[in-house]
Amino acid sequence: MTTRRYRIATIPGDGIGTEVIPAGQRAVEAVAARHGFAVAWDVYDWSCARYAETGRMMPEDGVDRVRGADAIYLGAVGAPGVPDHVSLWGLLIPLRRELDLYANVRPVKLIEGITSPLAGRGPEDIDFVVVRENVEGEYSEIGGRLHGGTEHEMVSQMSVFTRRCTDRIMDYAFELAKGRRGHVTSATKSNGIVHTMPFWDERFAAAAARHPGVETVQYHIDILTAYFVRNPDWFDVVVGSNLFGDILSDLGPAIAGSIGIAPSANLNPERAAASMFEPVHGSAPDIAGQGVANPIAAVWTAAMMLEHLGEDEAAAELMGAIEASLARPETRTRDLGGTADTDGSIRAVIEAIG
Repeated sequence: MTTRRYRIATIPGDGIGTEVIPAGQRAVEAVAARHGFAVAWDVYDWSCARYAETGRMMPEDGVDRVRGADAIYLGAVGAPGVPDHVSLWGLLIPLRRELDLYANVRPVKLIEGITSPLAGRGPEDIDFVVVRENVEGEYSEIGGRLHGGTEHEMVSQMSVFTRRCTDRIMDYAFELAKGRRGHVTSATKSNGIVHTMPFWDERFAAAAARHPGVETVQYHIDILTAYFVRNPDWFDVVVGSNLFGDILSDLGPAIAGSIGIAPSANLNPERAAASMFEPVHGSAPDIAGQGVANPIAAVWTAAMMLEHLGEDEAAAELMGAIEASLARPETRTRDLGGTADTDGSIRAVIEAIG
């Protein structure tokens, strides 16, 4: 008997988002039927197509419409003809900031059956989480242009790091590490960025003092990217600023086989508003509409959403189904060396449930 019901604000978005989000919904409904809960999908057409028609990515009251949902399930944003900063600042960033989704969490895991581009690396070598500060840092609106179009043209962009936001993302990373292998790596660049990154280092040291027993190390971002490639087994939880975390959380899935399987969560850990879950792969307009997009990132993202909702057994079963579907070439999509299309891949996941 169904006793638990969840309302999910669903934004398929652009490109392959409109293909993989429905696939993820199918997988959620299959696992929900086995675990005694139901999901209602409130679908919103917020996208670049909507922008082309109305001049807005979402309505003025869009954030308030989804604030009270149990979760937000977002596909991808971006389309040719709409500048990336327009689509991003018109939808994704307002949702992150106005809902205070300050913890961007991106697991990086090499799943059995997937081949890493790193020679000799197996599933035991690549299993970590990138935790990205999601609401301030380098992604600031403070700045502007002067003397546009002249030889004196000048642009400025200000980064913003507050103690409150820096401390809370580090505390989140340390708490996450306590439930894993007890190790946190900090991404910094305090040898070259003279104000914000020394402050980041100071707050990382303060967080380490608040969380005794967790091992720590910090690396400058340039060598850290090299270590991701050379020594991925060194990492458990990696915490970085908005920009550094963004870069590292794309590099991570690349060494784990494909960005097509990369999930993410934008969390309000205090649950004061709906958290948002989105695959990392983007709208991929080059393959949109062909039925070949990899739906696994959307399904893995849905598993993270179910875990956030407290449906741990359903989330674990969905992850097991993902792993089963990736074990065979005929049920993997072509970006993973397989032969399946989107529908074949999601059918394999659903067949593996239960």
